Amino acid sequence: MPSAVLSHLRLLGENLAIARKRRKEPLKSWAQRIGVSEPTLMRMEKGDPSVSMGVYATALWLIGRSQAVAELAAPEHDQGALEEVVRVAKARSVRKRPSIYGTAQRGETEDGGNP
Repeated sequence: MPSAVLSHLRLLGENLAIARKRRKEPLKSWAQRIGVSEPTLMRMEKGDPSVSMGVYATALWLIGRSQAVAELAAPEHDQGALEEVVRVAKARSVRKRPSIYGTAQRGETEDGGNP
């Protein structure tokens, strides 16, 4: 797992622990509300990647932040796809340069007559 992902999970776990403590919720009560054991809750608060996303999402729901889950991969935040759309649009906007011979077809002069 990339170190950046682990770091973000640790931070999420720490933030969820802070939210629980601010609400003066003991581990046992909070774990029951989420539907997990106390050891699982403790692992989540440490940012353990083996804890299911559902546990993290339920903890976010308890603090009124469940809408953030849907925003995580919202299309408007998909930077890679947005860059691809821009690249394709730029490629389409590039036009062929006009020929140095103008638009005359082979065997015709510029005024439409034959040579």
